[in-house]
Amino acid sequence: MAMRNIIVGQSGGPTSVINSSLAGVYKTAIERGFDKVYGMLHGIQGLMDGKYVDLSTQIHSDMDIEILKRTPSAFLGSCRYKLPEIHENIEIYEKIFEILDNLEIEAFIYIGGNDSMDTIKKLSDYAIVKGHHQKFLGVPKTIDNDLALTDHTPGFGSAAKYIAASTKEIIRDALGLTYKKKMITIIEVMGRNAGWLTGATALAKTEECDGPDLIYLPEVPFDIEKFRAKVDELLKQKDSVVVAVSEGIKLEDGRYVCELGSVSDYVDAFGHKQLQGTAAYLAGYLGAEIGCKTRSVEFSTLQRSASHMASRVDINEAFMVGGAAVKAADEGDSGKMVVIDRVSDDPYMAAAGIYDVHRIANNERLVPRNWMNTEADYVTNEFISYVEPLIQGDYQPFMVNGLPQHLVLRMNK
Repeated sequence: MAMRNIIVGQSGGPTSVINSSLAGVYKTAIERGFDKVYGMLHGIQGLMDGKYVDLSTQIHSDMDIEILKRTPSAFLGSCRYKLPEIHENIEIYEKIFEILDNLEIEAFIYIGGNDSMDTIKKLSDYAIVKGHHQKFLGVPKTIDNDLALTDHTPGFGSAAKYIAASTKEIIRDALGLTYKKKMITIIEVMGRNAGWLTGATALAKTEECDGPDLIYLPEVPFDIEKFRAKVDELLKQKDSVVVAVSEGIKLEDGRYVCELGSVSDYVDAFGHKQLQGTAAYLAGYLGAEIGCKTRSVEFSTLQRSASHMASRVDINEAFMVGGAAVKAADEGDSGKMVVIDRVSDDPYMAAAGIYDVHRIANNERLVPRNWMNTEADYVTNEFISYVEPLIQGDYQPFMVNGLPQHLVLRMNK
């Protein structure tokens, strides 16, 4: 009798809850009677190199699953590898399916963002054309929250929680440093084309905190002269001005603001230029133009790795969509991605749905223009109402010697 095995991989930039989806896949696969659950090491790229692991050698108990849910980054390792079109290099597909056949894989689960869903689309198309039996399911993951058709993506809520909390702390810090002097703080938040994360800085506006003064998203062209005039006006009213900007804000002519300063020429396999230095450039620009103290703060990888600040809602939903992908594959679905459907806002409730991956892959979901104010320098209450439920609650880390415990992949040497 043929084995019923399943394989799961992680791809793209990790998040603080990506391993909760992995835990959901593993636990549901065992409950559904799959014989083995394999993990690709470093996604599809590692699989092509013959790198994979039997997850039963890594996860030994329910406690391990709970620790895994609280572990940041990609437990199995990630990659940024773009599969060629089938007609461009059929040998790659033949190699992948030879490995899947040898491992007696029934279902292939890939946890990732837009580019990862492109991988699911191509593999499921090849399987249909060549008559392979494997099922291919995508599990959403991206702090950028830019996947189409899903209400939001696992990883976003926890990143938004960290960003909002850190923005509050930066604002408090700045207020303590402005006795008899003015200061401008520029916060740089991840977001190439979509400003969901930068907009989350508005959540810092609470009863005891004014929140950031200005918020700039990449969906709308950035006017540097209007920006300077706005900051100048604010400095007449207050001593500390705090501005949040997306790393991907662009000028009207299409140039990234970070390109006005020094920027890396590195481009990844998907043609994405490395973005860095937006806040540093703007802080230097304002310091020279206005003549007061400026500083830049780049949250960088902390936005996606701060598992100690993960949202309970986010961890639970990540686990839910991982399990839902296994159920869908077990029931015969393929070429699909699990999505999160918002059932209600008050009280907040969500459920897992499923859509054809062809409708999702390579499509970006941006912040609607009407969720920004007229000047496009802040977000509206509709934006805040959308994000707020996603940052609620937490899972306390398991602490060892005062630090969070993580589950670590251990391979025999």
